[in-house]
Amino acid sequence: MQVNLSNKTILLGITGSISAYKACDIARLFIKAGADVHVVMTPSAERFVSALTFEALTRNKVLTQESESWSSPLNHIEIGKKCDVFLIAPATANTINKLSKGIADTLLTQTALAYKGPIIVAPAANTQMLQNHYTTGSLKMLAVNDVTIVQPQEKLLACGDLGSGALAEPMDIFLETAKVLLKEPFWEDRRIVVTGGGTREKIDEVRYISNFSSGKMAKALCLSLYLKGADVCYITTMDKEGLPQGIYTIDVEDTQEMLEYTQDAIRIAKKGKMSKTSLNSPDPKHLIQKEPYLFMVAAVSDFTPKFPQQGKLKKNILGETWDLELHQTSDILSSINKEGIKTVAFKAEMDPENGLSNAQLLLETKGVDAVCYNLLKDANSFGSIDNEITFITKEQQISLGRLDKLTLADHILDRAKALTNE
Repeated sequence: MQVNLSNKTILLGITGSISAYKACDIARLFIKAGADVHVVMTPSAERFVSALTFEALTRNKVLTQESESWSSPLNHIEIGKKCDVFLIAPATANTINKLSKGIADTLLTQTALAYKGPIIVAPAANTQMLQNHYTTGSLKMLAVNDVTIVQPQEKLLACGDLGSGALAEPMDIFLETAKVLLKEPFWEDRRIVVTGGGTREKIDEVRYISNFSSGKMAKALCLSLYLKGADVCYITTMDKEGLPQGIYTIDVEDTQEMLEYTQDAIRIAKKGKMSKTSLNSPDPKHLIQKEPYLFMVAAVSDFTPKFPQQGKLKKNILGETWDLELHQTSDILSSINKEGIKTVAFKAEMDPENGLSNAQLLLETKGVDAVCYNLLKDANSFGSIDNEITFITKEQQISLGRLDKLTLADHILDRAKALTNE
């Protein structure tokens, strides 16, 4: 899934860490997403990676102690004025402590002090240096001042110690930065439940009944929601590869398990969150609770084996024919309490004549607020990189066209905003 950051400008700050070479991968991710990338480096950073490397990657002149110019915008005052976000990755313990105190004795810290936009810091240092009370205090101070901290990994460090301090994965840093750039007030801090994948109904310990759902559309929705600032709970039968660590994922197998976890997640979501604009109000009546959403994307099995078996059923015992007794599964959309939550159902059909009317029926029979209707050609339609959705409400039907699934998820969310009067 390719995040679109066209028309965005990134200022990438690089400090003197052994992880400085990973900044090349970070810069590539932004460029691939369509962003314009500018780089500022400390003298220590240049000991690990040359400025020429980043000039070749970004096609922009790198700001260093030697290249700073007051006859052009390549200086610590002007360079930040055209950038939407300032990402410092890797950020050493030395730089972290300087940033929190407002010390500006390097070109990078001078640039940070002059920068008025959002700042993101991705620490990379020895575990003891990061856990030192001066550094932990500095990180807390930066967070209080609305600096986003991308937490380091715990692994074997370059110094030989095992612990927390390795730079976060480039993709995680990229996604956290994209989240700062793409967040929307409507979705920010709103609690969202998304279900995805095809349920697996157990026959015995090695066999199950399922379907061809890939879970890709659900993952695209989760990513789009996360980048818009939502608090996402993803209930799925599939993996979460490619999704940010910040998305809370619940792994399930069958329909009953998905029903139970969905009910629990909705119950928690309805408790709500206070919007940031309400935190300054001393009157509890002024606290704003955002209405949560449920996106029911999962392909739930209609039937499940009546008598799932322990162990493995033997072929020679079953014989040449096997009559597998099934019974209907619970209808999740009909079973959950939808009061106080906006619900968007997904309906895949292969009937070009009746598919649309079947999708429309969900508005009444399941009591949902909207339906995303998808007409499939055959089993090969599952798992594709794109999709075609018609967004249906009681008032209208809107074709969103055939698009890649992440772009389509953005369009679905734009339409879903209209379901509430907030």
